[in-house]
Amino acid sequence: MTMQRSPAALARLGLRLGEPIRFQQHNKGRWIVGKVEGIEDDGSIQLRDPNGATRSLRAEVLEIRRPGSRGRLRWCIVSDVAVTWEQLEMFEKPPAVDSPVGKRIKIQRDRPTLFDDI
Repeated sequence: MTMQRSPAALARLGLRLGEPIRFQQHNKGRWIVGKVEGIEDDGSIQLRDPNGATRSLRAEVLEIRRPGSRGRLRWCIVSDVAVTWEQLEMFEKPPAVDSPVGKRIKIQRDRPTLFDDI
């Protein structure tokens, strides 16, 4: 199995290389904080635990720190972050379209208006 370490592959899931990520052994006990290493071909996320061992785990069992509604960092499930990250792309500004800009036309007024005295 090969692993993708490219920032683009990680960005598709809203992750960054070397970012802290946490998991529980056998889905119970204390949380163990590791670092993001890459994405496997099967979609699992490869991380390195504090002992230096490499693990590949599903996104549903991993948590990553993201700002909450008030801006404070909180732990979020990676699969939720990935869905939110992809949806945010829908709200990005569309690329600017180069439209030709015409000459500016200065309008001359023949008669005074109500606001000319001000």
